[in-house]
Amino acid sequence: MSGAASVPEGFRLRAVRDADSAGLQELIGLCFAPYPGCVLDAPNEEPGLLAPQASFEAMWVLEREDDGLVAGCVAAASRADAVPPHTELKKLYVHPTCRGLGLARVLIERVHAFAVERGRARVELWSDVKFETAHGVYERFGYRRTGATRELGDLSRTREFHFVLERAPR
Repeated sequence: MSGAASVPEGFRLRAVRDADSAGLQELIGLCFAPYPGCVLDAPNEEPGLLAPQASFEAMWVLEREDDGLVAGCVAAASRADAVPPHTELKKLYVHPTCRGLGLARVLIERVHAFAVERGRARVELWSDVKFETAHGVYERFGYRRTGATRELGDLSRTREFHFVLERAPR
């Protein structure tokens, strides 16, 4: 895993708060918008977004300092009982107007640090097959597709690819 990226000037990385719910939903809705049929139904399919601080083991937002815009987010979960034990990267989104600034790097590296703090040598994630740009980002960080897929049975009829990053234990 790579070294810690600096938060770009004009942004701050912080732990999510339940008050971020509306900003997170707006962010994710904007990220889904270019994909026909891709919808966010937070109350029924993503209830954790209604109270994110209380719902996620760990979640962070990148907030734009001048106006408080939720410019990006990411969550992490420990999967200590899984075989092999690992960290799961979840909910990585970057606002369309803030892409290309290094925000994804900051967010991904925050999850990598979370994994290191818990002694996990493996990080896994699932990503919608439609999100090809995101797949390229993950692959640049060393994630590889395992060939596994899953269908979520949601309103968006989501089908996801499985990605894994292995690193030497520390």
